Amino acid sequence: MIRKSFVLSLAALTLSASIALLGWLVWPARTPERPSPEVAMLEPAPPVESLTLHTETLQIRKRDTVVASLLRNDVPSATAHEIAGSLRAAGANLRQVRPGDQLLLSHDAEGRLVTLAYAPIPWVRFEVTDSGSGWEADRIEVEREVRIEVRQGKVRRSLWDAVEGGAVAPKVLLDFVQIFESEFDFTADTRQGDLFRFLVETRYADGVPVDHGRILAAQYMSDGQTLTGVGFQGRNRFAYYDPQGRSLNKVFLRSPLQFTRISSGFTYRRPHPILGGVRPHLAIDYAAPTGTPVWAVAEGVVQFAGGKGGNGIQVLLGHRSGYKTYYNHLSRIARGVRRGVRVSQKQVIGYVGSTGLSTGPHLDYRVSHNGTFVNPLSERFLPGKPIAKARRAQFLEHARALVERLEHEAPFQL
Repeated sequence: MIRKSFVLSLAALTLSASIALLGWLVWPARTPERPSPEVAMLEPAPPVESLTLHTETLQIRKRDTVVASLLRNDVPSATAHEIAGSLRAAGANLRQVRPGDQLLLSHDAEGRLVTLAYAPIPWVRFEVTDSGSGWEADRIEVEREVRIEVRQGKVRRSLWDAVEGGAVAPKVLLDFVQIFESEFDFTADTRQGDLFRFLVETRYADGVPVDHGRILAAQYMSDGQTLTGVGFQGRNRFAYYDPQGRSLNKVFLRSPLQFTRISSGFTYRRPHPILGGVRPHLAIDYAAPTGTPVWAVAEGVVQFAGGKGGNGIQVLLGHRSGYKTYYNHLSRIARGVRRGVRVSQKQVIGYVGSTGLSTGPHLDYRVSHNGTFVNPLSERFLPGKPIAKARRAQFLEHARALVERLEHEAPFQL
């Protein structure tokens, strides 16, 4: 329980008035300069003793209730139940109280509880006060505000540097990665010194940042080349395009799991760590902890799911245009993934492991096209749908304005 205190000082107020009794009680607009014989001057009121309110914050515990939390902090039972009843009457759903929710209690100088505040979500606050005849609660809608803010960073060890430094929230960084996941493999291609920047919606409640919304425009610079993604609201969904209106959402993703590190690349000559000798390694090995989710890089149909000798537990997917993808050495297969089942892009199909001929947990990922294995990192996969011609002019102006703002507010420091 965290305790805070603040002091509300009520300054002494000196009142002077003139009262005339002529059958009616009259309050003059101003006090006469000289007292009338019929009106007695009021003596200055003595200073009112300062009223001090002490506040404390109660944190809801696991399997706790509002009443239980109040009782644990010496609030009388009748008062605790009356407060809970007034909150319900004002529309608070106390069954949805969660661990970590807070109750702000204010006490007078004698230790008597006088107010309570409860905010179940940032946009709604309930204030309960002792009216003298009982506890009354008011529901207050907090003003919402959305600001467009810029974020930028530089890769030093990894893209997560921005999260660890507090510059970017984890969810926002993952949203950023997803914009370019069909264009750029943040596992294989990220380099020290890479730069990124983006415009993101930040939601505020009473001037306090609460969470983030959509990324409106983003850029990533690596090895002298800049990727640009601009968000645009279509008829059915919000999607990302390059500045010319070409879709960034390709039919195939560049990577089958959240960005980690590549432990072995695609090659026709690699010393085999178990069998010895030099053998082709027509796959990309992603080193990752056991249990890391593995997703389908594209929509497809499961052609095989089970044990496959040296490949360990394998999932094989068939895709359009003669493509197949292989996911080897899994620790287990995701529930519902079996032969004949259709899976969607980015659906989890299994989990990283070290089954079969493997020296440690990793994903052996392979792609074949018309029966020939190809390098997943260099293959040019099918593009997504571009901006419709009817909205192309609107998009181009929208993209130009956002990119200009991004470049002006967050210039890359090379």
